Amino acid sequence: MNLIEQVEQALETIRPYLMADGGDVSVEEITSERVVKLKLLGNCGSCPMSFMTMKSGIEQAIMKAVPQITSVVAVNMVEQD
Repeated sequence: MNLIEQVEQALETIRPYLMADGGDVSVEEITSERVVKLKLLGNCGSCPMSFMTMKSGIEQAIMKAVPQITSVVAVNMVEQD
């Protein structure tokens, strides 16, 4: 199983929670430095809590399931002040 398949499998474990709130996430790319770039979809893209969802949910799930990944970033996350 390649990295993208492993990351997708990890995302499947949290996707039901994202979808319950009208959101989702898609993998845009995995860089050569093993950084996962995600796009937040639906309500996840505009939710003020998306940073917390990203850090405590999505990032943890991916890095626990795929230890080779060095970090997880959202390419379209709204910056919080």
